[in-house]
Amino acid sequence: MSKTLFDKVWDSHVVRSVENGPDVLFIDRHLVHEVTSPVAFLGLKNRGIPVLYPNRTFATADHNTPTRNQHLPVADPLSANQLAALERNATEHGIPYWGLGHEKNGIVHVIGPENGITLPGATIVCGDSHTSTHGAFGAIAFGIGTSEVEMVLATQCIMQPKPKSMRININGSLNPGVTPKDVALYIISQLTTSGATGYFVEYAGEVFRNMSMEGRMTVCNLSIEMGARGGMVAPDQKTFDYVKGREFAPKGAAWDEAMAYWETLYTDKDARFDKELTFNGADIEPMITYGTNPGMGLGISQSIPAAETVEGGVSTYRKSLEYMAFSEGEAMIGKKVDFVFLGSCTNGRIEDFRAFAQVVKGRKKADHVTAWLVPGSHQVEAAIREEGILEVLTEAGFELREPGCSACLAMNEDKIPAGKYAVSTSNRNFEGRQGPGARTLLASPLVAAAAAVTGKVTDPRQLLEIEMA
Repeated sequence: MSKTLFDKVWDSHVVRSVENGPDVLFIDRHLVHEVTSPVAFLGLKNRGIPVLYPNRTFATADHNTPTRNQHLPVADPLSANQLAALERNATEHGIPYWGLGHEKNGIVHVIGPENGITLPGATIVCGDSHTSTHGAFGAIAFGIGTSEVEMVLATQCIMQPKPKSMRININGSLNPGVTPKDVALYIISQLTTSGATGYFVEYAGEVFRNMSMEGRMTVCNLSIEMGARGGMVAPDQKTFDYVKGREFAPKGAAWDEAMAYWETLYTDKDARFDKELTFNGADIEPMITYGTNPGMGLGISQSIPAAETVEGGVSTYRKSLEYMAFSEGEAMIGKKVDFVFLGSCTNGRIEDFRAFAQVVKGRKKADHVTAWLVPGSHQVEAAIREEGILEVLTEAGFELREPGCSACLAMNEDKIPAGKYAVSTSNRNFEGRQGPGARTLLASPLVAAAAAVTGKVTDPRQLLEIEMA
């Protein structure tokens, strides 16, 4: 019987199927951080239950961590307590823990791939919605809640209904200046934030085959923002080359055995999906959001649409524009920007810093712009220094911060003040996401860089001297 990639991975991990109920799914890798794990560990303690497979569990500090002076004690009491609890729980249960200052520390969805924890054909969970990032490797990866974190710690299994399947094809080639982040924001703008609800998405077509692994991670990361349970890309030679030699990847004979399995991970030609969509890569331009959810995005050269032309309630749409202090029909280009954030599990990898540096090289940061450039891990930070990117950033007037989730969410010191506009390479632009009253414009590293040096929303193709169609 023909199967999709998703079916192959899911079915191979089913321990038991509950009649008229969910599947009991075995989990290969469990990633934990300081926010969603304390209550789960407390539940184990109260029941006298150990972690079943500590060697399949990996802990890092990222959400509550400061991005400056990480060698000093964490000032915020709540953050300090959560970080201390994670370290205590990891030590007690024999779980690898990479806290502040550790060479492997960083954002959970950045360190997983770069250390070879993320593997093709694996099932991966974390108490974080953007766990879908790891699907870039042909893995089934999704976020779970606190009670489910406890279940996986105790049993290495989770009970889940099997989602429906969707394939999104994008064929053709991307135009210069268009990045994987733009591809993801374009898809969400077409489907809306609920368009993939109930589905697990496979991304296919020429555009995704040509993407780097980091680009695929960015796309899969944003799957959750269109309502999907997760997203994945079939592993190929690019995937295998990325994984090989990393610390937790198979070695020797185990590598050969793994490869024999990984090479079977593709959707069979006559497999059927519950839903299938196709787009043309040439139709995508640099994107930017203008509202208060990731689906409210448009090509940077376009104007904010009229309420009557948008699906959903007119009053809700206008309320969103009111929060942003924008009006229907306004152009996005030229709008003043106060903050720029480069980082997060969406765009905190070395490829993103290379792109940012490409735009700012030979230019200067706008005086009124505050820029937070935050690598996703210490490995990314080291690469920024080794490749000479730090020199480019410094000469342009930027400061490099230390790894962490930073201004993606208002859970640490990096908060956008009320009423200020931030061009952000992160994943969510909800009201208050980056701080109470903050106004977020989601965009790619290229768009963020263009805003940082001009102080306003600017088409990066103009700075890169790319001829626009």
